[in-house]
Amino acid sequence: MPYQHLIQTFLLPELKFSHSYKSGIANFTVVAIKRSKFEVCPKCATPSTKVHDKRTITLKDAPIRGKYMTLKVTKRRFRCPSCKSVFTEPIQGVNKGGRLTQRFVRSIYWACENFQDLKRVKKAHRCGYKTIYKSYYKQLRLKQKERQNNPWPKTIGIDEHGFSKDKRRGARNFATLIVDYQNKRPKELIQGKSHQKLIEGLSYIPGRENVTHVVIDLADSYKTFVQKFFPNAKIVADKFHVLRLITPTLNSNRIAVTGDKRTHKMRKLLLRNRGNLHFEDRIELDHWLKKNPDVFDAYWAKEKLHTVYRCRGLGKARRSLNALIKWLETKKLKPLQRLKNTLKKWAEEILRYFSTRITNARTEAFNNNSKLVQKRAYGFKSFANYRLKVLNAYG
Repeated sequence: MPYQHLIQTFLLPELKFSHSYKSGIANFTVVAIKRSKFEVCPKCATPSTKVHDKRTITLKDAPIRGKYMTLKVTKRRFRCPSCKSVFTEPIQGVNKGGRLTQRFVRSIYWACENFQDLKRVKKAHRCGYKTIYKSYYKQLRLKQKERQNNPWPKTIGIDEHGFSKDKRRGARNFATLIVDYQNKRPKELIQGKSHQKLIEGLSYIPGRENVTHVVIDLADSYKTFVQKFFPNAKIVADKFHVLRLITPTLNSNRIAVTGDKRTHKMRKLLLRNRGNLHFEDRIELDHWLKKNPDVFDAYWAKEKLHTVYRCRGLGKARRSLNALIKWLETKKLKPLQRLKNTLKKWAEEILRYFSTRITNARTEAFNNNSKLVQKRAYGFKSFANYRLKVLNAYG
């Protein structure tokens, strides 16, 4: 038989090949026997050589070159001379009482990671969806356990994204993603964003004192959590979230004048960097701003905020931020007053960016990838499965 030598090569360890036959169009059945001089009793650890009886079991093995493989293995049952109990000899690569080889389970995992949908996985392995789900998430749990005792790195990022919709409350349920900046991968995914859930979900990871920097958006809840949970960590406010503080105010004031038209020329001129504008566009924008004082103040607040991040060095950035806060104190527009209060409250965290140059861009990228995982699966009902998929989606 052309496949006989190949089958013997890939046969499980400890099994002696007997013969094989074709049991279908693309199915091979391999008959094998386990050979060993003695077996050890699982109850009292006494070696036994007395065979009680024999029985044959059927196992499903991984496909070989597109051919479905079935193993029929004759196993012996031994009687222990010490405790008189009867036990069945184990087979390396097969769980106790299992009917699937571990190689078959790993093959399902590889197929789930590389095939387009589960229908192709089912066809390639000729098994049910329940077996696929059970085998796949079992492998994900094993891979996650390999890393669960890894200590905290020096720098982490924290951000949240939507997971599911709560039909009863009419609101979205959130998931908090913690990203390891050193190893460039997600560290943990927690359901919710409250202090209690974050502490419960992260308390098992050792080495909280190792964390020196945590990058977050301007959320008071995360700020309080980091101060309590990581004793040696310094908080860095994300640059993107600071720069977008004034954008909603600028857009709303512009809409009040021009109407809600995204194609309006002034919208693009207002949001672009002033230094990149053509000379004629800058003159046209300045003439338009003089006629609309509310938009004028919001626009220059945006430009001054961007000027802070163009500074080189912590000292220049501090002076620029203080000048912006003093300028905002002279304005009566409520959104600008709220911006002033926010900048005062987060001043140290904002300025810490200039000494570390760390942003939350990596966390936002993994957040986007997590949403793509949801879309590809058409949503997840089980958060445990979603967590395993996200944490193992990056090698």
